Amino acid sequence: MSHAEGTRGAPDAEAGPAGPGDAARGGATVLVVEDEPSIADVLTIALRFHRFDVMTAGTVREALAAVEHTRPDCALLDVMLPDGDGRALGRELRARQPELGLVFLTARDAPAEVVGALGFGDDYITKPFNIDEVVARIGAVLRRVRPLDVLPQRPPLRYGDLELDETTYVVRRAGGSVQLTPTEYALLRFLVRNGGRVVPKEQLLRHVWNIEHTAESTVVETYISYLRRKLDQVGPPLITTRRGVGYGLA
Repeated sequence: MSHAEGTRGAPDAEAGPAGPGDAARGGATVLVVEDEPSIADVLTIALRFHRFDVMTAGTVREALAAVEHTRPDCALLDVMLPDGDGRALGRELRARQPELGLVFLTARDAPAEVVGALGFGDDYITKPFNIDEVVARIGAVLRRVRPLDVLPQRPPLRYGDLELDETTYVVRRAGGSVQLTPTEYALLRFLVRNGGRVVPKEQLLRHVWNIEHTAESTVVETYISYLRRKLDQVGPPLITTRRGVGYGLA
């Protein structure tokens, strides 16, 4: 039995490393409805790492059965399911639970698809997706539907005068707030987690964008320049370049 199959229909009991007071706060529960087991596994593992409780289902029928027993706080729904439309499932779940957060996963990004998903949902994410962005967007939706003090809490990441709040996804430098996009945040977090080590460009492409290195790709350079522009406004230059190798933090 796969991990995804083993967790279908019930909250995940192994929700990452707990901290003091986690049980009293209670973790937010996310229902993941995705028929591709490998994708469901990746989403489940990432959400568990961030201390969410996770329910999984592979079909509309399984999802409706699961919510009969447990009320999730947010549902992450694939639009195309074997036995129906994820958007129709979202309408049904929202009718049963009006305060439920809804995030849609779709392989199509045509304007009509986006408008259809956002007509009654809270957000949409196109495939292939960046896992950090998925977690960030679910967190943003939950902050709109649940009080912050009941969301999973994680200690901030720090490097010098830089602080990344992994609960609110707020970045501060020298005490001031720095507004980053989800991808910029994911890139900066990966650099911070690697401390002063120079991270090869190929590794950044794999871990932040989930793509393999291509000689003509300039996405890393582009986002490094975005980060520098924002971070250097509130402090001395922070990101260093090792030509022909990659990037690190001063």
